[in-house]
Amino acid sequence: MFPNAMSTLLHSPPASSPSFSQITTPRFAPSPRISLRNGVRCRAVDAVKLENGRPSASEFVVTGSGSGSAIPSFVVAPNARIQDLVNRNDTRLRIFSGTANPALAQEIACYLGLELGKIKIKRFADGEIYVQLQESVRGCDVFLVQPTCPPANENLMELLIMIDACRRASAKNITAVIPYFGYARADRKTQGRESIAAKLVANLITEAGANRVLACDLHSGQSMGYFDIPVDHVYGQPVILDYLASKTICSDDLVVVSPDVGGVARARAFAKKLSDAPLAIVDKRRHGHNVAEVMNLIGDVRGKVAVMVDDMIDTAGTIAKGAALLHQEGAREVYACSTHAVFSPPAIERLSSGLFQEVIITNTIPVAEQNYFPQLTVLSVANLLGETVWRVHDDCSGGIEPYSSLGID
Repeated sequence: MFPNAMSTLLHSPPASSPSFSQITTPRFAPSPRISLRNGVRCRAVDAVKLENGRPSASEFVVTGSGSGSAIPSFVVAPNARIQDLVNRNDTRLRIFSGTANPALAQEIACYLGLELGKIKIKRFADGEIYVQLQESVRGCDVFLVQPTCPPANENLMELLIMIDACRRASAKNITAVIPYFGYARADRKTQGRESIAAKLVANLITEAGANRVLACDLHSGQSMGYFDIPVDHVYGQPVILDYLASKTICSDDLVVVSPDVGGVARARAFAKKLSDAPLAIVDKRRHGHNVAEVMNLIGDVRGKVAVMVDDMIDTAGTIAKGAALLHQEGAREVYACSTHAVFSPPAIERLSSGLFQEVIITNTIPVAEQNYFPQLTVLSVANLLGETVWRVHDDCSGGIEPYSSLGID
């Protein structure tokens, strides 16, 4: 079902980790009824089990250090090959986390068999950010995990100060791991006198002292060109594809839907790996100011299971209107798949209104507890990012099989 050799790597027998308790959790069993040709198997990156949209307590373990931090049990046993290499070389690899998504950073470190570096981050009474590394990084290969998710400005500034702290501490290489790259939508001028904020943010990260950027599912490919340093662009698509393979959906019933014309290339690539499923497109048109949008559907969804694919869900306006149109056109079920769950109000009301059978996202952005709802499924990209971190550190290429999907060259 999954010919890609990435399955071999991410399914290699896990080595025991002295820092964590081993817990066995059920895996999703792939359905024999669906075939993902040329798909990438990332089964080690499973969905967090949800009870009414919230993670089940049985799915978490607490670190042995007594810190009280909990991480999903499916990442407590790091990949055996990577752990052996890390321990054998007494590597200079260091991973630090900002305050934006410490849970994801902990999972990445656990996959690599490492502990997160000690770092002190606090805010003064006036809101200024203070960063101090609590351990030496002289001559080290440092990876800073910090998505620039809401509050975008604070998290971006925190990342810049972390980079500066590492540079002044004589780190050999500094890689900014940005699972979600904020301001990516401002990537071009569509009207006069607009800024291209994506380029500005790229300049800030470069000037702060980063030697490399590792990003996940950028809003548009041209954002990579805004950086004057190497950019490794990885995709959350394999994680979502693997989860969909666990669903008992006949491949003949599937249709992949792009919620707008701008996402057609993304949806086409997704459909190709989903058994070459047919493609449908939601076409939106506004004929003037204060005039309601006219929505048309290109393609046939009658009696089908529609899988809507987008890179992010912000207010969920576009994807919710698209789902309503799909139901009008006779779709049997509608699934929403997105890498980045920004979830700005009123996204939760729209997503939990009954339009969607399931809303599938990843943990590039932490989901606030009040934003959980029964149809929500959260998948972890920790192993995908962890593998990329190791290959960047070890100067390995991901541009050849079995790592072509990682976007590393």
